[in-house]
Amino acid sequence: MKRKLFAAALFIISCSFSAQGLTASDTSPQSVKRYQNIIKSNKQLVDFIEYTFVKKGIPRHLKNLAVIESGLDHNQTSHAGAKGLWQFMSSHANGYGLTDDNRSDMYKSTKTAAVSLKNLYKKYGNWVTVVAAYNCGEGNIQKAMNKARSRVYTDFQSYLPSETQNHVRKYLNASFATGELDQVLNDYRSFTANRKAFVPFNSDFSAAQENMDETRLNGAFSIDAIASWLEVDKDQILLWNPNIESKLNEKGESDFYLPKDLMVNFLMNKNKILTNSLKN
Repeated sequence: MKRKLFAAALFIISCSFSAQGLTASDTSPQSVKRYQNIIKSNKQLVDFIEYTFVKKGIPRHLKNLAVIESGLDHNQTSHAGAKGLWQFMSSHANGYGLTDDNRSDMYKSTKTAAVSLKNLYKKYGNWVTVVAAYNCGEGNIQKAMNKARSRVYTDFQSYLPSETQNHVRKYLNASFATGELDQVLNDYRSFTANRKAFVPFNSDFSAAQENMDETRLNGAFSIDAIASWLEVDKDQILLWNPNIESKLNEKGESDFYLPKDLMVNFLMNKNKILTNSLKN
């Protein structure tokens, strides 16, 4: 019993250390007042953003992303060409069906931002990394994760552009000013406590293939169930197996690739994974 309590205590301490550095860096009255004034001056818009986000299951504190992106000025244009409340670049906006002109539309751009943020959260599992990815792009996040061999922001942040690190600090400062910092940090701590094993993404499939094993998969298997059992991101499995879900749906079977150590785990537990697949 004592050993279990000791292990639990060590686990809690390790989670606390993993969140070091994630706190407001500027809690001065001037900083707090500046953020509060931006929100107070745009109350109707803030209400709309929060309403839109709540409907999508997104925390209200994500409004602070627009606060630090544009100061809630929908006419804002950056030197790089990002526009609107959410500072959408053309490629990002167009990828979600938002036209260049509508980047400055407060309502259409907010609805697009909600979809984009929701997708990022599904991928990263915590809002801190979402804010970082929104600033520097998913490619830079993955490179940083690969270098740190970790999905935990406080582990890989040093590999990110300084602008992105500063962006996250601004977000934490704004959340402190709105009284929502604890929500941000609690979500982050929950992620670090339940994070899955890190497996580096490798976009060069042919280069990685020599370390892969192959088997045959039938349509009864769920990629979600496989990812959950192996404790690997679904996106990583899909990267190793492009279009596998459509192949399973259309043809009922497909070649299936995994790194050798993961394939051993999969084959040893194949029946259990199939059972879990059929439950979903």
